[in-house]
Amino acid sequence: MNGRANGLSSYAKLSRLGLSARRVWAVASVRGQASRLLRLHDRIGERFEDGDRIVYLGNYLGPGAAVLATLDELLDFRRRVLARARGFSCDVTFLRGAQEEMWQKLLQLQFAPNPGEVLEWLARAGIEGAVRAYGGDLRQGFAAARDGPRTITRWTASLRSAMNRTPGHTILFSVLRHAATTTEGGLLFVHAAIDPSRPLAAQGDAFWWGREDILELKSPYSGYKRVIRGVDRKRRGLVEREFAISLDGGAGEGGPLLAACLGKDGSVLEVVEV
Repeated sequence: MNGRANGLSSYAKLSRLGLSARRVWAVASVRGQASRLLRLHDRIGERFEDGDRIVYLGNYLGPGAAVLATLDELLDFRRRVLARARGFSCDVTFLRGAQEEMWQKLLQLQFAPNPGEVLEWLARAGIEGAVRAYGGDLRQGFAAARDGPRTITRWTASLRSAMNRTPGHTILFSVLRHAATTTEGGLLFVHAAIDPSRPLAAQGDAFWWGREDILELKSPYSGYKRVIRGVDRKRRGLVEREFAISLDGGAGEGGPLLAACLGKDGSVLEVVEV
């Protein structure tokens, strides 16, 4: 992870931010808010220093009409960071959020034993914005689900083809990580949750839909000083506890987009809100 960037495909399942990470910028759920993300990037760009890292905590897709612009802005800021004189591939990490996990499930809908029910669940969870962004129509998806696997495959293939035609998007989805860490015993970044009873490698869907609230941790998880998440069902903004930090102001749902700059010990050094 210390080599210079040759492309997004250099990431591992668990992204390690490197021994030289001085500070880490953690970006909360974006939910398709491209204009807010652009302003946030401008603010972070003014403050970004050598040795800084930036971790996006998932949920880039959202209900709005700016899904494609949001992904383009993520890619553009990554290029800006890596174009610096001492830019490295580990400087920027993208985590997989619940919305991105659902998008991948949608693209594999033809393999579901109950595709109609799965599509209804995805629709309730807000996947329609991404479907429209890539030129799809959920009504056609439901019709395809009733017709059978062959028709579903044609529908999902059209969405995948549209994503493939959009520069950088397919590669971005392919490198989304489940979690990111600093040095051993440092900081752990996740999308929504962890199951304290499981090791990091066995978290599975707990990263997206775990019931445990990290803010209730009574001791460090797996030796990490603090766990940082990017989505909060209550949209309470920045919430700090001894062993955890929650960061979600409700962007895309009437609230601001947040980012926090964290020290090596997990202390909050600065908060940016747009």
